[in-house]
Amino acid sequence: MNKSNASNSQIAAIVYKVILGVMLVCIFLGFIPGFEFASSWLTPPVALFVGLAFALTFGQPYAKFNSKVSKKLLHYSIIGLGFGMNLHEAVASGKDGMVFTIVSVAGTLILGWIIGYRILKMNRNTSYLIGSGTAICGGSAIAAVGGVLNANDDEMSVSLGVVFILNAIALFVFPVLGHMMGLDQHQFGTWAAIAIHDTSSVVGAGEAYGPEALKIATTIKLTRALWIVPVAILTSFLFKSKGKKVSVPLFIVLFVVAMLINTYLLGGYPEIGNFLNMISRKALTITLFFIGAALSRDVLKNVGLKPMIQGVSLWIIISLASLAYILYFI
Repeated sequence: MNKSNASNSQIAAIVYKVILGVMLVCIFLGFIPGFEFASSWLTPPVALFVGLAFALTFGQPYAKFNSKVSKKLLHYSIIGLGFGMNLHEAVASGKDGMVFTIVSVAGTLILGWIIGYRILKMNRNTSYLIGSGTAICGGSAIAAVGGVLNANDDEMSVSLGVVFILNAIALFVFPVLGHMMGLDQHQFGTWAAIAIHDTSSVVGAGEAYGPEALKIATTIKLTRALWIVPVAILTSFLFKSKGKKVSVPLFIVLFVVAMLINTYLLGGYPEIGNFLNMISRKALTITLFFIGAALSRDVLKNVGLKPMIQGVSLWIIISLASLAYILYFI
């Protein structure tokens, strides 16, 4: 590494620490009565934008740190959100999206195969991974299904790149579109959970739209995420991948446990659940900064035209179909 590159890396590291430090201080001040304004500007879309802007400008001085921390902090944040939810209310709100979830998962997988593999003549694994990520829950589904497929690094990175780009766009665009169309929080939460790929962006969009939208979006999305298991099993059968273990992500189980604790043990102490929920929402905001800062210029270069066409086509179809369902039936 020459002196110029070393100097640039040092500058990037300093800027990264300053940005992260400012965010953490603002969030901390937001918990102090009278200083709530300090963190009011730091919304999920803003945090993601700052992370993206940093990554595209300065690169990735802490690539492994971003990747590791964003994954763990996202899981912890989602578990914490469970302490702000009542199980009975969550089940009732989740029923509205259940039928369409089942239909949309199957339909998206089939459409993804037709568009990617049959029409665009893409690599089989890449096409199937993009379809799986769109159908279920973005990066988590791609990681699980990719393991069953024995997908190589290029196939995984292209699929994850498509989902990452569309997730970033969705977090900014969906709340704006929701307000333009006059969707109430129940409608928006259902739409976000079905039409946005990754759990992080679904929760971020729900948080940006309102507390009820956040509850509904999180519940339906995590219910949808359970489809990782049957889809992975079906994948192993279709692609003759034997001996691959498939399991329910632990954070989803713990999210349900948190809801049970809040419903049956903390019912008389709502302030405890509300406090844990508030901390989790702030942690989610920081998580989105880490996710944005993990973007690599190489990811953008490697995506390619055909995978992006498949991803965008599937995204538009599922967004419009789910919106039509919500407007007419919810």
